[in-house]
Amino acid sequence: MPDIRFLLKVSRPRFWIYLFGPYIVGLAAVANAVTELLNPPAILFGLYFLLPANLLVYGINDIFDYETDRLNEKKTGYEALVRPEARIKLALIIFAINIPFIVAAAFITPITLLWLIAFLFLSVFYSAPPIRAKGIPIVDSAFNVLYVFPGILAYQLFAGAFPPFVVVAAAAFWTIAMHAYSAIPDIDADHRANIRTIATFLGSTNTLIFCLLAYLASALLLMTEAPVVGVTLGVVYTTLMLISLAVGRGSRGVFPIYRVFPWVNTISGFALFWYVVATRFL
Repeated sequence: MPDIRFLLKVSRPRFWIYLFGPYIVGLAAVANAVTELLNPPAILFGLYFLLPANLLVYGINDIFDYETDRLNEKKTGYEALVRPEARIKLALIIFAINIPFIVAAAFITPITLLWLIAFLFLSVFYSAPPIRAKGIPIVDSAFNVLYVFPGILAYQLFAGAFPPFVVVAAAAFWTIAMHAYSAIPDIDADHRANIRTIATFLGSTNTLIFCLLAYLASALLLMTEAPVVGVTLGVVYTTLMLISLAVGRGSRGVFPIYRVFPWVNTISGFALFWYVVATRFL
């Protein structure tokens, strides 16, 4: 019987909002009535973008990252360390828990299945060979547009059309920035394991500048559709980047701020969801 506590730790519950948040925002942006947010397909994929999808993203990452994770202090307490002997069992559990949702998507609409497959592809090959985008600087951050796909899937589920491109682009820049920032605390461990990432390639200071520019691009794009939201989120995230630059001390200096991000992102996502609900239904 699988160790549920271990699976939960691997799935990183504090990060669940990164997939579930875009999904519910995508639903709210396109639903014609509040009741549509609670119809069976909406609930089904809402459940998927909680444990199953997060276990896929982070579990596959941990399966292929042992050599660097064992050198990373963050994995010994803050996150789970997946040892080689647990890899096959974890992979089978991930496969088993994702298959029912893939089958369900095939029965709902072809476009839903298409976006789910795209999400699965990016999630798996970010960490797994032969692509292993995680080890290709810049490409590693680009692959993290996978976090936008739950919102696109939700939008397609009801509208049968692609969301406004400017919004998708804003979200993509946000995910790219978030990934690059999250790579900074891992710089020392990745160097020792000889793994190249955007953060090892650019260095901590230049990566922070890259993040700052990406967050600014995201905010500016979002301002064209939702000025108040774009300005507010732009101020929040650029301020965090400026604080990170001021703190310095490389990856160790950034880690305390990195630990605050799940809370900041959760509050931001919650506010964005209710902004969309208010503008559409109230």
